Amino acid sequence: MVTQPQLNQISYPESDGKPMADNTKQFRWIVVIEQNLEWLFADDPNVFVAGDLLWYPVEGNNRLCTAPDAMVVFGRPKGDRGSYLQWKEDHIPPQVVFEILSPGNTVREMNRKLLFYSTYGVEEYYLYDPDQNRLEGWCRSEDPLLDQIESIDGWISPRLGIRFELGEELQLYRPDGVPFFSFAQINQMLDQERQRTELERQRAEQSEQRAEEERQRAEQERQRAAEMERLLQQYRDRYGELDR
Repeated sequence: MVTQPQLNQISYPESDGKPMADNTKQFRWIVVIEQNLEWLFADDPNVFVAGDLLWYPVEGNNRLCTAPDAMVVFGRPKGDRGSYLQWKEDHIPPQVVFEILSPGNTVREMNRKLLFYSTYGVEEYYLYDPDQNRLEGWCRSEDPLLDQIESIDGWISPRLGIRFELGEELQLYRPDGVPFFSFAQINQMLDQERQRTELERQRAEQSEQRAEEERQRAEQERQRAAEMERLLQQYRDRYGELDR
């Protein structure tokens, strides 16, 4: 039996020595999914989202771990972590995990991951192969193990509310219908927004200039009218008697 002092002395590495991704395509998909999930739950302080973070489900066993490409944990606060030690997180496992397949992943490795997620409490598991544009998913029902989702195209995640669509490549949609964006797309939209804002600023500035010019013209007209009134009054003062 492992005593509590011995448990406290066990080290849980924060890295498995493996790269986050094997190629740019896999890395891009990991970042897109993880960052868009963070954006989706940005206003909820009790949803923790992470990418490539080692998850240890059992205290005392530092060899039993895996690092999902992206994971979502409901009921845990946001914040930085070196690893996800489940016994320090109210024993709450990640409910949703994502894996992006790369050519270096073997069938045996992915089967082990499926068994791991099924055994340790994951409710939804999604596996995407960007090279083959193939998406697979598993969802926990009444069965103690994860069941494969038979029709994944158009599937809506029970936990996340996001929708999966398979076209030329995978497209994910938020519950409000907004698609997941890449950083390049977000930067493009930001540039367009900045250009639109600058255009509106210039239009407002031009409008202010026109308004100022109109104000100055009106002031000049007022001054001319006042001058004419003054001259007319002088005329009346000087020649009023003659007019009568």
